Amino acid sequence: MRPSLMQTLKQLRLSGLATSLDVRLSEATGNRLDHAEFLELILQDELNVRSSRQIGRRVKAAMFRETKNLDEFDFSFNTSIKRKQIHDLAGGQFIRDKTDVLLLGPPGVGKSFLAQAIGHQAIKSGFVILYRSIFDLARDFLGDEDLGAQDKTLARYLKPDLLIIDDMGMKQLPRRSGECLLEIVMRRHENRSTMMTSNRPLEDWAKLIGDVPAATAILDRFLQHATIINITGKSYRLRHGGQPGTPEKTNPKGRRSTAGDEGCSPPEDTVADKPLSSDVGVSAGQTA
Repeated sequence: MRPSLMQTLKQLRLSGLATSLDVRLSEATGNRLDHAEFLELILQDELNVRSSRQIGRRVKAAMFRETKNLDEFDFSFNTSIKRKQIHDLAGGQFIRDKTDVLLLGPPGVGKSFLAQAIGHQAIKSGFVILYRSIFDLARDFLGDEDLGAQDKTLARYLKPDLLIIDDMGMKQLPRRSGECLLEIVMRRHENRSTMMTSNRPLEDWAKLIGDVPAATAILDRFLQHATIINITGKSYRLRHGGQPGTPEKTNPKGRRSTAGDEGCSPPEDTVADKPLSSDVGVSAGQTA
């Protein structure tokens, strides 16, 4: 490639095209491509590179705890998880419809894995995603005393096409957390999609949030158009020492490593007091 051409491509910021141009020129000569076919090829190369970079930026901005893919998930371990339903969610139609999703189940059954995998796939479909644990959310809002800073934080939570709030119900939340969560849910209701995961029954949320009116209002709006997926079964981690689809890891002394657990900081509760339920007197849009 002539240096002057390379310089022109750099000035036009066509780095994807510049990378593949020599190969495409050879292909065009060998396959006798006409000008239109050749142009289509090199422009598609540029689009592919830009798309890949955009996905990378959006994955970073999503702040996933871990980047997960559905093809890594072990659906055979837990038959209560319907593969088709999860893949349908990953297709993103619920995001286009601006409806919500709740993943309920005991610790270790793959709720966080599935939420992050669905979010990752949604990014590939062009959606903007934000992933936060409920503790991240509380710190983000309660750590900002300045009203201007709180407005910026709220805007950050309202902007994404899908907001994933993980680990709801692991521990009682700090005071005023319910007010923050309520405002997010109310402002996103029927405007953007929200996905939550929880290992506690919904009737316990008032106690965990520490604000009965706020918890009632949150559930009333969130469940109105929500798909509720109840996951039953035993912990994958306790049986296999890892997440669904993640092989067991051992350290040099042969002890099981805790790397790859569904929860990082803090860990999920190891005891579910009672069966998980969605029966809280509020009608849900759909249940699994």
